Amino acid sequence: MSAAAGRVVAGRYELSTLLGQGGMGQVWAAYDQRLDRRVAVKLLRPDKVAGQDADELRRRFVRECRVTAQVDHPGLVTVHDAGSEGEELFLVMQYVDGADLADHLAEHTPYPWPWAVAVAAQLCAVLSAVHAVPIVHRDLKPRNVMVKQDGTVTVLDLGVASVMDADTTRLTHTGTPIGSPAYMAPEQAMGGAVGPYTDLYALGVLLHELLSGDVPFSGSTALGVLHRHLYEPPLPVRRARAEVPEALEALVLRLLAKDPQHRPASAQEVYEHLEPLLPARGTPTGAPLDPTRPFLRPHAPWPDRARTPAPQPAPAASATETAGNTDIARAVDEVKRLLGEGRVTQAVDILGAILPAAAEQHGEHSPVVRTLRKQYAATLLDDGQYRRALPELRRLADERAAEAGQADPQSLRFRYEAAQCLEQLGEPAAALAEYRAVLPYYENQYVAAGGPELAHDVRRRIGHLLLALGDRGAAHDTLARLLHDVERTHGPGHPLGAEIHRTLQWLGQVRG
Repeated sequence: MSAAAGRVVAGRYELSTLLGQGGMGQVWAAYDQRLDRRVAVKLLRPDKVAGQDADELRRRFVRECRVTAQVDHPGLVTVHDAGSEGEELFLVMQYVDGADLADHLAEHTPYPWPWAVAVAAQLCAVLSAVHAVPIVHRDLKPRNVMVKQDGTVTVLDLGVASVMDADTTRLTHTGTPIGSPAYMAPEQAMGGAVGPYTDLYALGVLLHELLSGDVPFSGSTALGVLHRHLYEPPLPVRRARAEVPEALEALVLRLLAKDPQHRPASAQEVYEHLEPLLPARGTPTGAPLDPTRPFLRPHAPWPDRARTPAPQPAPAASATETAGNTDIARAVDEVKRLLGEGRVTQAVDILGAILPAAAEQHGEHSPVVRTLRKQYAATLLDDGQYRRALPELRRLADERAAEAGQADPQSLRFRYEAAQCLEQLGEPAAALAEYRAVLPYYENQYVAAGGPELAHDVRRRIGHLLLALGDRGAAHDTLARLLHDVERTHGPGHPLGAEIHRTLQWLGQVRG
């Protein structure tokens, strides 16, 4: 049995993209069909279940599910579900939007030392919560750490963690060391007792890597790396980066002490040493993935202006094949099926993923791509993703107007929907300007189908926006004229007229 994109686990979680795999199994990006949200699903690899150690591996995986769920900390990935299906075990976790620390370091070399301090300080908070359970992580490394868009750090995997009790030894000694050699403490490499001090050593390796650009000990074989951990002193980071504060270099060397007793006593103590090096309160750059931001503006809203997420990679089996084979029609059918089942999040991701492939094959202004963009914008709008829908609608409106003129009904409809987005995004002045720009076309009957009704709706929205902007006199006049026209068109008692009448009554009381 093997996992594949499109497979549904436990009748609910549809696998989409393989995110990574290791000794314990695979991690997939997936969709929760019931709640229409992205999740991450970890599967115990089938070839690891069979054989002499199958029961032991099962016990360890079940323990992973339980111990991970015990820790309640915003810096640790949330566990949603766990269970078994056939010969496989699965763990369903929060999907984290960001970059793993290894990629983050590669994209920001050399890594600013204040960033390294900010990452390490956040990891101390997570480790302190983990150690209080008590759990030892055992595999802290950059690939297991995510930097989210708001700069906060999330530890992804307690995959080889275990509760520090009497049966830990039996669960962990399977003939090969658990963990990653480059980040492994000497006592862990020797198969000795592990504790919080083991994670602090890994934190020291991670800090050394962030500050110097490389791990303190590397080699061509795992045994060679472990030998260096056991017997060689690390190179002080200031020899590679003179601007690193002496206090930070000293802390890294303490964390990398061979003897656990010579390391800091706890993650809390490490944090206390890092705290004077953290940035003072100030104004962030505004760039995403800045780990100093939580310290510059603690608990401040993020983003300061809502971020427009990039389209996700082609997630489902059909989407992956579509992007590769340019089978656009098949992807559209898949989107229609998903929308029929109420799975809007997955439909949006598929549309966003196939648009570049469709544009490359058919051309940016082709009817196929235009149709896909219309569906993408409409789906985003239906899903309430107004900030993502807005640029798509504006683009569609401009392209259509360039071809058919400003009075073209489709172009006007896109502009009207863009104004709705602005309204929902809390930009009343911009929304008001857009509604006022399209209103004359509807009032002058350029748009035959639905023109008068849309004109009434636009005027109602203009009145409400004037009210939101504090211009009660103009709002009253706009709505009063609209009430007269609605009653003349539909007669008294029409729902729109009744709504406007109530608003005018309230306005009259306020003004009075």
